[in-house]
This record gives sequence, structure tokens and C-alpha cells, in this order.
Amino acid sequence: MLVRRKMESDQSGHDYEHVRRVVRNAQYLLDKEKKADDFKVLLACYLHDFYDEKLVQDVTAEKANLRHILVQQFEISSDTINDIFQIIDQMSFAHNLAETHKLSLEGQIVQDADRLDAIGAIGVFRAIRYGVVHGIADYDSTLEPREELTQDNYREDTTIINHFYEKLFKLEKLMNTKAAKRIARSRTKLMQEFVSEYEAEYRGEK
Repeated sequence: MLVRRKMESDQSGHDYEHVRRVVRNAQYLLDKEKKADDFKVLLACYLHDFYDEKLVQDVTAEKANLRHILVQQFEISSDTINDIFQIIDQMSFAHNLAETHKLSLEGQIVQDADRLDAIGAIGVFRAIRYGVVHGIADYDSTLEPREELTQDNYREDTTIINHFYEKLFKLEKLMNTKAAKRIARSRTKLMQEFVSEYEAEYRGEK
């Protein structure tokens, strides 16, 4: 209920249904990675967007409040919370632009599970949804995709279509687990076909 109440009103593609899909992805990956701590993986999946800087105004306050809730209401140990927060703090695409963090096996699974929900048919829908909510243009033929993203330019204006080139197409090679790499391959192909078709129709070639 804690996560549902927090995320259910989101309109940008980071809602509770996204959380549920990430959890489901993680459960599949956990079945392939037997040595991982299931509890830490699933808890991190449920909480991974809870204090995301894209979604909250005060990350520090939200994080402190979450720690208090986990200790007082759920009696989760400080060590476990620290491990969960480390995963959440180091897993995002943006937080790995300047330096690639070495994640635990649990962190790798959570990262893969989240990234799998950013690609494929659902990824196409989420990219469009996020763009619409934030007023991002769908396409600009005069604006080339940035070849390299940095922490400084990551939040700068782009287009929905450029977002596929700048980030989403790259996620396949950034997956950690064999199972996630396999799934990402077909999902990336679907996105590439979508973008190719969109651009052809935009140019009047189809």
C-alpha cells in the first residue's frame, strides 16, 4: 500500500503499474540468478522510484522519511536499508554517466528489471507518455541526436525520437544478466523498427 499510494497518481510512466512490471521482471531474472537475495531485490524494485529526483522535490527529505517508515513500520534493519538505498542511488542511467558504478548482483538484477521496462513496446509507450506529460517535442529533423550524454546535458531539451537514439537503443548493451540481454535484443529491434517507420512516414516516404 505504501508504494501504491505514492506512485498511483503519476502520469509520466513511473506509476504503480511500472513498479509492478519491474517487480515481475526481477522475479523472472531471480529465477535465473539463484545466488541473489530475493528480499533485497524485490524491496529495491518496489522502492526504486520512491525518491527519484524526477518525481519528488526534495530527495533528501523523501529518503529520510522512507528510512523512518522502513525502520519503524516494517522493522527492516539499517544494514538492509543501506544496501537497498545503495542499489537505488547507483542504478539509474543518469547516475552512471560520469562513472559506471559496480553494482552487487542484487543491484544488477534491479537495474536490468527497470531497464527492461524502458524498452520494447511498453518502452515506446512510456517514452511517448513521458514526452507528452513534460511537453517534449515528438520529432525535429533539424535536431540531431546527441552522440554522448553527460550529467550536464542529460536533462537538456531533446525530442522523443532522439531519446531512443540517445538512451533507449543503448540499453541492450548495458544489461548485466544473460537473461536480460536476451530479452533486450528483441525489444530493441522492435523499437528500432518503430522509429524507422516513424521517420519514413514523417518524411513522406511511406
